[in-house]
Amino acid sequence: MNAAVRMTGVTKTFGQMTAVAGLNLEVPRGGLYGFIGPNGAGKTTAIRMLMSILFPDAGTISILDHASALEAKDRIGYLPEERGLYRKMRVRPFLRYIGRLKGLGGADLEPRITAALDRVGLPGVDRKRCDELSKGMSQKVQFVAATLHEPDLLILDEPFSGLDPVSTRMLRGVILEEHRRGATVLLSTHVMPQAEEICEHVVMVHQGRKVLDDDLATIRRAYDPRTVQLEPLDAEADTTALASLPEVEHVRAADRGHEIRLRRGTDPAAAMRSLLDAVPAARIELTRPRLEDIFVDIVGRGAADPAGGKGEPGSASHRASQGAGGAS
Repeated sequence: MNAAVRMTGVTKTFGQMTAVAGLNLEVPRGGLYGFIGPNGAGKTTAIRMLMSILFPDAGTISILDHASALEAKDRIGYLPEERGLYRKMRVRPFLRYIGRLKGLGGADLEPRITAALDRVGLPGVDRKRCDELSKGMSQKVQFVAATLHEPDLLILDEPFSGLDPVSTRMLRGVILEEHRRGATVLLSTHVMPQAEEICEHVVMVHQGRKVLDDDLATIRRAYDPRTVQLEPLDAEADTTALASLPEVEHVRAADRGHEIRLRRGTDPAAAMRSLLDAVPAARIELTRPRLEDIFVDIVGRGAADPAGGKGEPGSASHRASQGAGGAS
């Protein structure tokens, strides 16, 4: 595999605390990877090691066929978790400066800046000082700074932080445009639904250790769906019988009807037939497992750090090949 990013056995400690423990990570060129986990899982520390801001205590790192991001800096776009603009500069001079640092110049730089600001919905903002920008506008300007030079590798640490839903949707579309252009994208976030909406492959970390590494389609096949949405045909129907069914773990009211959690190992098709026998439904559907649910499931089982490759113990593909289906 021609990898844009490779980390092998990477460990980083701060005093007595281990932030990253034996992490193996491989992102192929052209990949669209989500690097996910809760706050404090070690994601930002791992990214800072990729960017040569921090250095590992053990293990090796390769980025765009170089041992250091410093050797490939003009081919990398990086949006850090902790934002930083030159507050007293105006936006256009700031972006001009960043562009020149990345090797841009000549007659096309100014129209490139204009087009990039337009693309993120900031026309005319180039005349504002950076300290006059809202948090969301600052975030967009820094995204422009990270992508202005059309990098081969785009590393985004919590890119949607501070954005409203409209801006989040817009930025998601721009990230996908960058991927279609040919950029390898590594997107780190603790908001797992964001990764589900945009990424093709997910690497999940917990307490500095990798607990899942597979493409989304494989993950969804390997973990059995256990939640059923049911809307009674009669809105006034007595639904208390649902909770007493042997297949049902718990029932809770939802916006429309009920959300029913099935017991582990239950055949969803058979369970849905039992639910319909108990309460006739206007709508019943099996919801696919969410990354949040899968994370809770893994952590609840005390998952060790899997090596994480295809078919290796702990990976979703291994679970599927063993017929685990999340049902043990």
